[in-house]
Amino acid sequence: MSTVLPPAGAGAATWAADPYGRALSRGRGPLFLRGEDGWLLPLDVERWCADADAADLSALRRCVGPVIDIGCGPGRLVAALAARGHRALGIDVSEAAVGRTRRTGGAALRRSVFEPLPDEGRWGTGLLVDGNIGIGGDPRALLRRVATVLAPGGLLITEAAPHDVDERVRVRLDDGREQPGAAPHFPWARVGEAALLVHARSEGWEPVGQWEADGRPFVALRWARTVRATSQDADTANSAAVISSQFPRNLSGDIPLAGS
Repeated sequence: MSTVLPPAGAGAATWAADPYGRALSRGRGPLFLRGEDGWLLPLDVERWCADADAADLSALRRCVGPVIDIGCGPGRLVAALAARGHRALGIDVSEAAVGRTRRTGGAALRRSVFEPLPDEGRWGTGLLVDGNIGIGGDPRALLRRVATVLAPGGLLITEAAPHDVDERVRVRLDDGREQPGAAPHFPWARVGEAALLVHARSEGWEPVGQWEADGRPFVALRWARTVRATSQDADTANSAAVISSQFPRNLSGDIPLAGS
């Protein structure tokens, strides 16, 4: 697949900035994404820093194969997966987030999803939760990139915004201690369930499950295209086929909804 990726460090310096690190070190907010027009989106730092809750577990129990958590934050999902015997890796651009993930028993790497990643093309499941479909400000570009990270037939579990929205914004981190304009703005996106499905289908993803847990809407997507546009040598193609053949059958059909 030929994909023009955002610069590897795009947004990384911002998420590594003091407001985010301070919030993670405290385990609580306040912390917001503030738009250029003053619009505020509260960030649920307390939930991120707690153990995985019932809504999180509704997503984690659908994971198959090795799991990569994109934008892992303080690592509650990686730690929960590891405790359940999954091979799981969190990636995040924040040193504070990676450090906290490791302290909770999870494996994590300080890396942007748009940089080279370990075992590209071999991950069984990818996670984009807690609004992380907004990374980079272009959901379609992010979905294209994730398709190259997962194995053919791989599963992507995404969390959509809890209302009907499809917007691109420029935001900065704000914990109430910074002067207006002190932190740099960076691109972000907010995508509701309907818009997420449109973007996903346009990039070759097939919806295989939709559910809501504790007011949080989730969508499970399967990479539906069998041939990538990028060139693969015979060994890589054969290896990917073997990995794909080892996935459970529910990757090629509907995934059970929560509570089923």
